[in-house]
Amino acid sequence: MKPNTQQLNDLTIQVRRDILRMVHAVNSGHPGGSLGCTEFLVALYQNLMERKEGFDMDGIGEDLFFLSNGHISPVFYSVLARSGYFPVSELTTFRLINTRLQGHPTTHDNLPGVRIASGSLGQGLSVAIGAAQAKKLNKDNHLIYTLHGDGELQEGQNWEAIMYASAKKVDNLIATVDLNGKQIDGTTDEVLAMGSIRAKFEAFDWDVIDIKEGNNLEAILAGMNEAKSRTGKGKPVCVLLHTEMGNGVDYMMHTHAWHGKAPNDAQLENALGQNQSTLGDY
Repeated sequence: MKPNTQQLNDLTIQVRRDILRMVHAVNSGHPGGSLGCTEFLVALYQNLMERKEGFDMDGIGEDLFFLSNGHISPVFYSVLARSGYFPVSELTTFRLINTRLQGHPTTHDNLPGVRIASGSLGQGLSVAIGAAQAKKLNKDNHLIYTLHGDGELQEGQNWEAIMYASAKKVDNLIATVDLNGKQIDGTTDEVLAMGSIRAKFEAFDWDVIDIKEGNNLEAILAGMNEAKSRTGKGKPVCVLLHTEMGNGVDYMMHTHAWHGKAPNDAQLENALGQNQSTLGDY
């Protein structure tokens, strides 16, 4: 049985706590984008994706997810752990020597749930398209999901992949863009303005959906279910997820400053006070 909205909200808050505590413990990591995508990844793994018990790299007979902007590993690891892929207690090893929970996800450590190494940006969509075409060849009707940063779209390989996906009618693919308007050095407009991302995807012949409230669980579920309904119709689907970097922690919101900076002791206490434990800390 799928969790209800209250259960999803409780998990979202607990994942926020995990993110904050993980990056604080090692004084490194990327809390801003992780917090901004928490609701999305909770909804994806707990409600939207069709998943099998256990994990294997073949992924036959289930939906697959590929994280392209791998620096938001804190939210990815927390959601994977709290979705049963590996023990929640392993979150204590984040970014330590010889851990399976590297700063950017890797495959050589065989961490369940991780399908690609995504330390370098701009590559996730290419891999996902290959997986989507393999699904078609195998007559497996399940979907491929991806997540990308908006700043990540400034890298050129994305646009080759975007062009290919539509040209080859890869219509079992839903690519979500975290549209928070911020990246490590400032706003995306200041660093390298991209104009209308919707217009660009549409020009490349994708079907595009906006989720204006990208930190609202009900809006995410409605928007993603709409995206699912548009698959299988000859076009890949792009979801523009309008989020707030640092969502859920007031002093981390409305700024790019927390893209890759950990909170100090006092800041952590403040942030955790805004997100009281719901399911128990690791």
